[in-house]
Amino acid sequence: MTILHTARLRLEPITEAHYDRMRTLNSDPVVMTYLNRGQPEAEEKTRAAVERITRRWAEWGYSWWALIRLDDGEMVGMACLQHLDGEVSQPLEIGWRLARAGWGQGYASEAAAAIVSHAFTAVGVAEVYAVAHPDNAASIKVMQRLGMQYIGNEAHYDLDCVVYRLPRP
Repeated sequence: MTILHTARLRLEPITEAHYDRMRTLNSDPVVMTYLNRGQPEAEEKTRAAVERITRRWAEWGYSWWALIRLDDGEMVGMACLQHLDGEVSQPLEIGWRLARAGWGQGYASEAAAAIVSHAFTAVGVAEVYAVAHPDNAASIKVMQRLGMQYIGNEAHYDLDCVVYRLPRP
């Protein structure tokens, strides 16, 4: 499993060891505003997500990373490289979810840039996608900062989403 580093973060593959912090993140109704139909995630769904993430790391060699701040070791969020909608026939997407304490500090952009670089250089994909709820201005700004281009609105994860694309340079 691949560990990535940025100036302020260590991105480590999510394992059972991250469950408690992931559970805190996924049960925060404010964090989940634009995810899961705005509902906090039930404990059993978070447990199943950890199992699914672990399987995907073994099968695909990529999935979700925990975003660990280098200065204090705190997990400030999660970010991913995965097949859109979890379907292997779909292209790869990047995504992120941050704890409120990590909002507005550039962690999502920093982690996403590292994951995009990994996707292009190590995984070898020709393009990556990102999706977000149309009202999630913060995530849309991250996509734009990465140089991603808006390509339209589509349904993903049972939600109406804006879709952005970034081709390999």
